Amino acid sequence: MPDVVDNEEQLVAAESVADDELVAAEVPQPQGTPCKACGCPVEPNDKFCPACGTPHEIKGVAEKKAEARQSIKKYFHCKTCGANVSIDPQELSYVCPFCDSTYVVEYSPEVSGRQLPEFVIPFRVTPDMAMEKFRAWIKGNDWYRPGDLHMAEIEDKLCGVYLPFWSFSMLAESRWSASIGEYWYKTESYTTMENGKMVTKTRRVQHTEWWPLSGRHHRYYSGYMISASKGLTQADADRIKPFTLLAAKRYEPYFLAGWAAEEYQMEIAEAQKICYEEFYRREQTNIRQFLPGDTSRSLVVKTEFSYENSDLYLLPIYLLTYRYQDKVYRFLVNGQTGLINGDKPVSWTRIWGVVGGGVGLLILFILIILLISVMMK
Repeated sequence: MPDVVDNEEQLVAAESVADDELVAAEVPQPQGTPCKACGCPVEPNDKFCPACGTPHEIKGVAEKKAEARQSIKKYFHCKTCGANVSIDPQELSYVCPFCDSTYVVEYSPEVSGRQLPEFVIPFRVTPDMAMEKFRAWIKGNDWYRPGDLHMAEIEDKLCGVYLPFWSFSMLAESRWSASIGEYWYKTESYTTMENGKMVTKTRRVQHTEWWPLSGRHHRYYSGYMISASKGLTQADADRIKPFTLLAAKRYEPYFLAGWAAEEYQMEIAEAQKICYEEFYRREQTNIRQFLPGDTSRSLVVKTEFSYENSDLYLLPIYLLTYRYQDKVYRFLVNGQTGLINGDKPVSWTRIWGVVGGGVGLLILFILIILLISVMMK
């Protein structure tokens, strides 16, 4: 008997180790040189040890900053969608990546007075990988895609852009009141007509007894990313979420070398209101799930937020915006995870042709059935 117990314990331990290894494999592992104080791996671009906070010497930062200042010098404002984007000075012409407009003007970044980002998530998906994802995506269901959609003119417009996002964390403290319902059942008799006779039957009827209830609830919320971009709506941003915020780095200008970057267009006060609405919605959902009983109604929640903190992130996104028959279409790639989403034009001529063909075949099938039935008579 002890041998059986020992084997079961070993099996459980082995499964636990396997689960731990699987979880560990999904989480990015720290890399870099060991910290002089505690030995924890410190990545080359981190200023401090993530374990003990000991300052870490960053080699070559000055050279990278100088290179970044030389490489990011042109700033463009789109007259069509209002986006402000910084690009490499070697580009002689510029097309807005958000609306595919060439109606852009150059401006000086000192005029905007925007605060610098606090965190940046570097690109992990290369431009070649993003292009492969686009080609596979655009070829999917190509039977209803317009035949005159020229691929060569579209592919050239794929570009990687660092887009601004506001992130908030805060404590929500709520008072709530609701009516809690508990089900109870009663067997009732009733009469009904069957085969021309009145018969008596029984059925189980559900009733609900309601009770008033109130209380308090609190939870700390964080991690909701609000698009501060003029060209990328919150709905579009949600299509390629989530981002792994644990991989974020403290912002340094050299992260943007060779990439376009947009300045935030949504002020922090406006983003804060959106965040309040989202966290209040989550608080209502959590309270509703917390309530006892079988059902509930008339839930009233009054929430106060405190211990608020905000951060400005730059997140990596590949954009491909193009026009087809005066309509703008967009393809998006999460530059960190590779998640894709987008829209492409539809050829209604081909769709209606397929529908018409299907209807024609159905009519032909019905006519054949009718003809066979007539001949059999």
